[in-house]
Amino acid sequence: MNKVTVSTKAKDIKREWHLVDAKGKVLGRIATEIAQLLMGKRKSYFVGNLDCGDNVVIINADRVEVTGKKESKKKYTNFSGYPGGLRTRTYAEVKKQGVEEIVRHAVAGMLPKNRLRAEMLRRLYIFEGQEHKFEDKFKTN
Repeated sequence: MNKVTVSTKAKDIKREWHLVDAKGKVLGRIATEIAQLLMGKRKSYFVGNLDCGDNVVIINADRVEVTGKKESKKKYTNFSGYPGGLRTRTYAEVKKQGVEEIVRHAVAGMLPKNRLRAEMLRRLYIFEGQEHKFEDKFKTN
């Protein structure tokens, strides 16, 4: 009996499409599920050195919820690198500008911090409402 471990190649990866409805769900809980889909952790041929993940479309992102007092106390910090370039905003301030940044930030924090992260985030599509432009990907015949 010949036992050989077959390593996954880039041509073996099959990308699927997942539709995630964020309505009424907690931000952190849904971000972990999305991160697993983007990484491809649930696939049998997952390897850490290749981007095995799927495409994820999030709808109703504006209805995602946070627990506790995060609405007023959670801070998003950005530093430009210049003196006086530290910008801090609360969750409520960021949500007024658009909730896409909030969801993307939460998912990005749960992805591995390596070269594949940007590639995984390119396959994340976030829509604030019910409508999205990938209807044809989810049609079942």
